[in-house]
Amino acid sequence: MARITLSCLPASWYCSVSLLSLSCATRHRLLLLLLLFITSALLLATYQGQLWGSQRRPGGRVNKYLSIAESMEATDIRNSALNYGIVVDCGSSGSRVFVYYWPPHNGNPHTLLDIRQMRDGDRKPVVKKIKPGISTLANTPTQASDYLEPLLSFAAAHVPMGKHKETPLYILCTAGMRLLPDSQQAAILDDLVNDVPLEFDFLFSRSHAEVISGKQEGVYAWIGINFVLGRFDHPDEEDATVEVTTGSENQPPISRRRTVGIMDMGGASLQIAYEVPSAITFSSTQEEEAGKSVLAEFNLGCDVEQTQHVYRVYVTTFLGFGGNMARQRYEDQLVNSTLARNRYLTAETGLREDKPHLDPCLPVEMSDVIVRDNHTLHLRGQGDWSRCREEVRPFLGLHNGTISPQGVYQAPINFSNSEFYGFSEFYYCMEDVLRMGGQYSSQKYSQAAKDYCSTKWSTLKQRLDNQLFSQQADLSRLR
Repeated sequence: MARITLSCLPASWYCSVSLLSLSCATRHRLLLLLLLFITSALLLATYQGQLWGSQRRPGGRVNKYLSIAESMEATDIRNSALNYGIVVDCGSSGSRVFVYYWPPHNGNPHTLLDIRQMRDGDRKPVVKKIKPGISTLANTPTQASDYLEPLLSFAAAHVPMGKHKETPLYILCTAGMRLLPDSQQAAILDDLVNDVPLEFDFLFSRSHAEVISGKQEGVYAWIGINFVLGRFDHPDEEDATVEVTTGSENQPPISRRRTVGIMDMGGASLQIAYEVPSAITFSSTQEEEAGKSVLAEFNLGCDVEQTQHVYRVYVTTFLGFGGNMARQRYEDQLVNSTLARNRYLTAETGLREDKPHLDPCLPVEMSDVIVRDNHTLHLRGQGDWSRCREEVRPFLGLHNGTISPQGVYQAPINFSNSEFYGFSEFYYCMEDVLRMGGQYSSQKYSQAAKDYCSTKWSTLKQRLDNQLFSQQADLSRLR
């Protein structure tokens, strides 16, 4: 059976890359961009050492990386040989800035360039977040540069002034921006490209600001988690391995370390990515077309002729399946169905505060109000986990015997030799609220969710006031 882990990786993971050609400046920048986004995608919350306490196992491989993270010292900004890079990750619910550094490369194309997250004088990762997401500026795009000013000023204060002109800045936007029309996306990016250079001297051009696709987002996250877990290294005797066939003709199968799959739920979208070790045989032309659109094959090695590091990855994104958007879709359906039922029955359910609609997906006795256009719907929580599950199941769009949302083609999975990591909202809800981040157990999670949902809202708020939830939890997270 596949093992699922809900994880929050520390902010200080570092990534390395083999430079294919040090003389190729464009490739260097592309590799840097990839690495910077990988590590920023892996910072899913501020590092809290205590969250890992119950998950550490003596001799466990994760401990190896945690020990590296915890031993990192403050970045020596007096070292003039260090290079710096900045990434702004513009998500649907907020934006984060990350600052990285790396020493000069030694010139050997077979050695690695180490990129690490910058740490301040207190050894804390140089990261800052603001809310809401940049997509909220859809109707006021000229405010985009002002919106990011606090993040860029924060980064500028940490990067030595003499390094600003040679420090690349990348602004990467994800699902929140993908939901906007192309014209609104372009207007926001244009404002950033035109105005940011007027205030900051970073190395920044039009190609450094973009809305990345869901497929890119999924691939970057997949590469990142497998790198920090050491799954691209040569296997040790105790490692789980997998037989892999590549696309090369007459190439025998190779045995290498098993990679992990990822499930990453943001505010607006959900990404799923996992390796497909064997070549796929499609049953029809239509299935082949659908399959090829969600498969990515790439070589992470130094030599394109070598296939040891050729990976075939299934990666797909589900826009509208992020935590915030999923709740919004549910509320939209709730308003429409309740109003239609009221018209049919000549009723007033939910139209008055004293006659609320009973919502199984809100905590017990919690009151809420939904406003859509000119309609207002009053809700009262029931905290019925089982009924809520049945209410939201249709939103997955499962049909034709598939287990994939919206019936999207899904590549075969060997569940007896698979491992998945869940990130972002998967982890936030599991750890911040239920305090059970780590290895996932369906039975334990279901029981914990039922117990939580059956608890009165007043009790949950009291627990929050008494700091019984994680430091990252707030009222919106408890809903």
